[in-house]
Amino acid sequence: MFLPTTKEEMQKLGWDTPDIILISGDTYIDSPFIGTAVIGNWLYTHGFKVAVIAQPDVKTDEIARLEEPKLFWGVNAGAMDSLVANYTALNKVRNNDDLTPGGINNKRPDRACMVYTNLIRRYFKNTKPIVLGGLEASLRRITHYDYSDNGLRRSILFDAKADIIVYGMGERASLELAKHMKEGKDWKDIRGICYISKEKPENVDELSSFEECKEDKGKFFEAFKVFYENACNQNSKILVQKHADRYLIHNPRQEALSPQELDKVYDIDYTREVHPYYEKFGKVKAQETIKFSITTHRGCFGECNFCSIAVHQGKEVISRSEESIIKEAKRITQLKDFKGYITDLGGPTANMFETKCSINKNAGKCEYKRCLFPKPCKNLVFGHESQIKLLEKIMSLPNVKKVFISSGLRYDMICSDKNYGQKYLDSIVENNTSGQMKIAPEHCDDKVLNLMGKPESKVLTQFIEMFKKSAKNKQFLTYYFIAAYPDCGDKEMRNLQNFIGRKLKIHPEQVQIFTPTPSTNATLMYYCEKDLLGSKIFVEKDRNNKQKQKRIICR
Repeated sequence: MFLPTTKEEMQKLGWDTPDIILISGDTYIDSPFIGTAVIGNWLYTHGFKVAVIAQPDVKTDEIARLEEPKLFWGVNAGAMDSLVANYTALNKVRNNDDLTPGGINNKRPDRACMVYTNLIRRYFKNTKPIVLGGLEASLRRITHYDYSDNGLRRSILFDAKADIIVYGMGERASLELAKHMKEGKDWKDIRGICYISKEKPENVDELSSFEECKEDKGKFFEAFKVFYENACNQNSKILVQKHADRYLIHNPRQEALSPQELDKVYDIDYTREVHPYYEKFGKVKAQETIKFSITTHRGCFGECNFCSIAVHQGKEVISRSEESIIKEAKRITQLKDFKGYITDLGGPTANMFETKCSINKNAGKCEYKRCLFPKPCKNLVFGHESQIKLLEKIMSLPNVKKVFISSGLRYDMICSDKNYGQKYLDSIVENNTSGQMKIAPEHCDDKVLNLMGKPESKVLTQFIEMFKKSAKNKQFLTYYFIAAYPDCGDKEMRNLQNFIGRKLKIHPEQVQIFTPTPSTNATLMYYCEKDLLGSKIFVEKDRNNKQKQKRIICR
């Protein structure tokens, strides 16, 4: 069922007041791909009355239409940071929005978490706690570089004047928080949250203060490195960071959900539709991608330096059970408008499904060590065979014509899997692509690739030869590249241009200019103009020169 979004819908459920009201910068799609729907349904299945207000009009009192919740407000900017959703890498306004009815980018405000929190406080003085969640709050939970300001900002908790941040994947933390608030218990020891305190707790690790970081890039550099390692590792500690005369208290991260718990999240019977209240405003383009797609696992141990998954979602890969995935596939085939095509079977990286570590419980759990960089770890046990079998079982279901893999692939994993790499590639090229396969080498200059945390260019060459054996000239590869990355200048882009001409023999179309997003290693390098070892590097910050880099290979 849909969670209610109007008073009339609450009355039909026999509710006077919801326990929790979730505010989202995206429209409300009841889908396992939409964070608001996942958290809302998760809390509802555990006995809490949850209502949703999506994309409230900031010029009216729409955010107040359900009045106040009993326990707390949950505020998120949507599936993306609002500034990334609203602006390009050159800070030009994006006109389109795939998660807004009608597709026009006119519903999500800049700095949405801050705007929505201020709106709540405008209409409800001394209201129930306001809890920030989702990607925007998660990646802005400590002092961070802001591309729009071209400088450091405080934790979003201070700027938004909210009470709590639930960071990362929030099922466990939000449920514990709801239970503690309902029972009147102290919630400040819950893992996976941040809050503000006037006092500094004992036995904590203190980062350089916001003021110190703003004054000295070197202190910010060191503070962020401590934060990053703490955020990515299971044995994390309590961190504190002073902001003026108060402290940000950053509790240790929550443990990743177990496969059984992850199954329960996805076994919820989502309608997979846009809520009727919002559907009337127009078509939601994202539905074309997510309605008939299936998530097989969570997390990514790739840790590309420009990616935020490790800080937000975690680097351990937790796979759902085959039974749960097939059950979801069967539900999809029963949808009235299903035409026989499952549009994606994957995750942050499709072929990490069922990849395990021979010495740890989960792949990606090693502290201070990367699974794929500079080369795939010898302890990885790849899951390509398991994914082949899963695909075969889903393709054999009644009414299924084709199952696509649209999520990204780590081609270095395919190259390294001597047992099933070629067989996996043969299978998905034959059965699970639509004439072209998209991969993301990002660059070819090995110096730049090293700073990206990506494999050497020779690995791409190896993969291309493997692909040729599989495709037999019936399919082709398309490539994503990044321009103006830290330590990438015109010379490195010409190296990429030459590689594309000599090795790939294509005219590239998918080229994007690097966007510094909060709380990634690449953004740290961009702001501090240092590599991760602290050595000085070149960083292109002039917009015209960034565009020039892109034009070198995309004329």
